[in-house]
Amino acid sequence: MANYIDNMENRENIAVGLDIGTTKIVAMIGKKNEYGKLEILGIGKAKSLGVARGVVNNITQTIQSIQQAVMEAEENSGYKINDVVVGIAGQHIRSIQHTDYISRSNPEEVISGKDIQLLIDQVNKLAMLPGEEIIHVLPQEFKIDGQSEIKEPIGMYGGRLEASFHVVVGQASSIRNVGRCIQSSGIELSGLTLEPLASADAVLSQEEKEAGVALIDIGGGTTDLAIFKDGIIRHTAVVPFGGNVITEDIKEGCSIIEKQAELLKVKFGSAWPGENKDNEIVSIPGLRGREPKEISLKNLSKIIHARVVEIIEQVFAEIKAYGHEDPRKKLIAGIVLTGGGAQLQHIKQLVEYITGMDTRIGYPNEHLAGNSSEDISSPLFATAVGLVMNSIANNTQSAYKLEVTQAVQEPRQIVRPVVEEPLAPPVQEVEEPKVDNKVEREIETTENKIRRSFFDKYVDKIKDFLDNAE
Repeated sequence: MANYIDNMENRENIAVGLDIGTTKIVAMIGKKNEYGKLEILGIGKAKSLGVARGVVNNITQTIQSIQQAVMEAEENSGYKINDVVVGIAGQHIRSIQHTDYISRSNPEEVISGKDIQLLIDQVNKLAMLPGEEIIHVLPQEFKIDGQSEIKEPIGMYGGRLEASFHVVVGQASSIRNVGRCIQSSGIELSGLTLEPLASADAVLSQEEKEAGVALIDIGGGTTDLAIFKDGIIRHTAVVPFGGNVITEDIKEGCSIIEKQAELLKVKFGSAWPGENKDNEIVSIPGLRGREPKEISLKNLSKIIHARVVEIIEQVFAEIKAYGHEDPRKKLIAGIVLTGGGAQLQHIKQLVEYITGMDTRIGYPNEHLAGNSSEDISSPLFATAVGLVMNSIANNTQSAYKLEVTQAVQEPRQIVRPVVEEPLAPPVQEVEEPKVDNKVEREIETTENKIRRSFFDKYVDKIKDFLDNAE
C-alpha cells in the first residue's frame, strides 16, 4: 500500500482521452515530451456495441467495450488509468448564438477573470428546452462600453462588459448515461469535450482557424461540423449520418451481410463512380455453401456516391447557414475532412466538387511526436488525440506508472464481451535527438481558463447526480 501511495505522489503528468464512438471505443494514454509534442504511451481499441449515432442505447454493452479498450491501453502502456476526458457527440447536440452583458459596480477597477466568470454563469442560467442542458459556453468576442471586437478584456477598464457566446446544448439524459458508463467501468470522469472541438484541436492549425475553416469529422454514426473564423469557434452542428449508413446501403443494394459490406467499402469503395471500369468485379463468398456473389465495383461506387453526396450536402447546408457566402464570413482555408469516413477514396475530390471549396484530409500528426506510429496518425484517431490534448491542457494526472508487483496484486476487474479482438502491439518509445533550443511555454488564453473552470463545475454536477442516483 505504501508503494502505491509513493507512486501516486511521484507520478508523471499523464493524460487519458476516451472516444466513445458508434463503431469503436478508443482509450488513449499520452504525455507531452520535451519538445511540446504529444507522445502516445498506449492505445486501446474495442468494437462499440452499445452506441447508436453517438448516443448510448445499451449501458451493459458500452461498459464492456469501455473496459476492454481501457485494459488494452493499460497493457500496452504499463500505466493504470484513474480518470478520462470523454468526447460528447450525437444527434441530440445543437448550438445557439447568444449575447449577454453585466454592469460592473466599480468601472474604475480593471476587468478580471471574475467578471468574465460572472458573465458566463449568467449565460449558464439560460432557459433551455425540457430535458436539455448547456454543455459548452464559449466566449467569442467582447464589447466594453460600446467598444467592439475585443478578444482579451482582462486588464481593461469599463462599466458595461458585453460578450457574444457560442452555446452548445445537449440532452441531459444522454450525457448522464455516458457518465454512468464511465463510473461503472471503474474509472472517473475528469472532463467533457464536444467531439468536433477535440478533432479540431488535433488536425487544424492556428493559421487555418484565423483564415476561416470548416472541419468535417465523418464518424461511424454521425458527421460533426465545427467552423472557425478569426481564431474563434463560430458554428457547430451534428448531422445524424455517417459511415454506418453507407455500409447499410451497400448491404441492401448488393444483398450481402454487413461484415462483407464493410469490407467492400474499406477495400474497394470509392466516392467517385467514374474511376471504376464496367468490367471491374469482385467476388464475395456465398453463405453456407451458396454460390459466390459477383459485385461490380462501378455499382458499388454508385451506391457509396449517392449516400456521401447526401451527407456532404447536409453539412454544406450548415456551412451556408453559418453565412459562408457573406464576404466577411468567407472560409478562406476551405474544408478539412477527418474521421474514419475521410479515408474513403476520392472523397476529397467529391467534397470539392459539391462545395466548390478547397479541401484537404486532416491528420493529427502535426501535434504528435516524431516516433509515433502511422496507425495513430490516421484520421480515425483524430478525436482521441484531441481528447488527450484537452486532458493535458487541464493539467490532469489521469494515470500512473504500474510496477510489476502492482500489476499482479491489483488486476482490473474486466467483464469481457464474448468475442475478443487480439491485442495491438505495444507502442515502442524511441529517444529523439536532443536539441539546445528550449520549447516556449504555451500561454493559456482566457477561453481555455473559462472552459476549464466551467467543465470542473459541470463534471462535479454529473458526479453528484450519479452518486445520488439509486
